[in-house]
Amino acid sequence: MQKLLDPQYIEAQFLVIRDWLFSEILVLSSLGQLIFIILAFLAAWAARPLITTWIHKLAEWKEAEAWVTKLADALALMALPFVWIVLQWISSLVAEFAGWPHHLLTITVSLLTAWIIIRLTATLIRDKTWSKLISMTAWTIAALNIVNLLDATAAFLDSLAVDLGELHISALTVIKGMMALAVLLWLAQLASRMLEQRVSKLPNMTPSVQVLLTKLFKLFVITIAIVAAMNSVGIDLTGLAVFSGAVGVGIGFGLQKIFANLISGLLILADKSIKPGDVIEVAGTYGWVNTLGARYASVVTRDGIEHLIPNEELINQRVSNWTFSDSEIRLKLAIGVSYDTDLPHAIETCIKAAQAEGRIITSPEPTCLVKGFGDSSIDLELRVWIRDPHNGISNIKSAIYIRIWKLFKEENIEIPFPQRVLHVASDDRGDSLPIAQPSGAAVS
Repeated sequence: MQKLLDPQYIEAQFLVIRDWLFSEILVLSSLGQLIFIILAFLAAWAARPLITTWIHKLAEWKEAEAWVTKLADALALMALPFVWIVLQWISSLVAEFAGWPHHLLTITVSLLTAWIIIRLTATLIRDKTWSKLISMTAWTIAALNIVNLLDATAAFLDSLAVDLGELHISALTVIKGMMALAVLLWLAQLASRMLEQRVSKLPNMTPSVQVLLTKLFKLFVITIAIVAAMNSVGIDLTGLAVFSGAVGVGIGFGLQKIFANLISGLLILADKSIKPGDVIEVAGTYGWVNTLGARYASVVTRDGIEHLIPNEELINQRVSNWTFSDSEIRLKLAIGVSYDTDLPHAIETCIKAAQAEGRIITSPEPTCLVKGFGDSSIDLELRVWIRDPHNGISNIKSAIYIRIWKLFKEENIEIPFPQRVLHVASDDRGDSLPIAQPSGAAVS
């Protein structure tokens, strides 16, 4: 690292680059080759739209399957380098046959060949980010190797180093570590995705156990990938033990909520108290569990709002799980009828209204009980059972109340409203005395 601050070292490197430019690039033969390379690129650029259209028409003419169409899209992206490499290859053969200098043409053909092979190979990777990263890294290494600058570049990057005790960290070490980590993380995600697909097909494993198993495996393979990447560049992990311990304490204080949510999520998955598909109610939020993540649970309400509830709240607060042991739940509907009503007939009518709803199950059967004698009505309570709370609670109650309203109208059953009777007293002369009237009360 100190060499970058040394004026003599910088001047020496500048002189090397200058000599290389004047001996290899800024000569008449090299300039002629560069001009032809640029002209070939412009010709390939002009021909690309025509070739792309022809490739797509050929795929449609064959009535291709999905994979053929995908291959056609990849070939369409490669139209420019394909035409360019053909033109450069022909010009390289002509120059070699005529005995003209053609080293730049040969290098260009090699670079384009490497780029095409790497780009086509990268199309097998679904993730576009990983595909671009791997393509650029592989092509950069291939390009440096083709122009015989790979060893010089590696030596230069290795000279940019910092020594931390016995630990030697250079720019080359960092780049190697990042490349190894990127490849290992991609392999870890691939293995985790394959295990998740395999586990999801197991019929005897509950969803919570499936999520727990895949999360633990993903955490394990990511940890292995990080450790392997550090070991691959020669970093001794024992030398970082004290430093990592101090950093771990600081992170523990700063990220204790995150780790609390992580541990809570593992506990939830382990004891199977909440699993995807359950209908729960926590802190006034009612909905069905969509997913269980490492930090939060996704709960979707009937309004379509997705609440991200931290796992720690699901552990520390009281949670109503409507489908924990089974999905059957009982609903209670309060109903009031007049004192003049035929009470057995009113109870029978309420049960009839409940039985007419398709979501109400027949076992246990709907029941209607007398809860008490109110100030202005006989209080009834209709009890019904459903087994699909995820489809909503308020909507089924509303449907039953509407049926009861209609049947009460047909059967002349009165639903009373609060009334107050006022007796007006008079004095000895027969004059009425004012009496305070309750606020909002009806007078009869």
